[in-house]
Amino acid sequence: MAVANLLDNFWSSLERGKGGNVRATFDRAQKRFAPCPATPNCVSTQAPVADTEHYIEPIAYTDTLANARHHLLTVIRSIPRMTLVIDEPGYLHVEFRSRLMRFVDDVEFYLDDAAHLIHFRSASRLGQSDLGVNRKRMEEIRQAFGKR
Repeated sequence: MAVANLLDNFWSSLERGKGGNVRATFDRAQKRFAPCPATPNCVSTQAPVADTEHYIEPIAYTDTLANARHHLLTVIRSIPRMTLVIDEPGYLHVEFRSRLMRFVDDVEFYLDDAAHLIHFRSASRLGQSDLGVNRKRMEEIRQAFGKR
């Protein structure tokens, strides 16, 4: 356990030294995420549909906002190496860490109750490519959310 704590502290300090601070991009007034960077290590439901590298469909829900939020939290809490950073009504910010190198991906969720959609943005903090990890994770979250 002590070794794990030392490794966590090491990786955290390394990330801070390389600009690895929390990256929340959601503009609450506009109900919009920041656009994905030009790099392929980001997906967003709010990217232009024609931007096939970054666009991904939002998750639809038919239940109440409270039940959809609860179910989403259940799904994301089941994923290893996740940290819930911001938990507000209608908005969640989660960090996911890779198993070996402990790279951090920031994932933000906005629950749009008027449209019954869960919008999200998933982006790597560092590097150019994520080898499709962000898209794959979000599709797995979509699939798990759909199973009730």
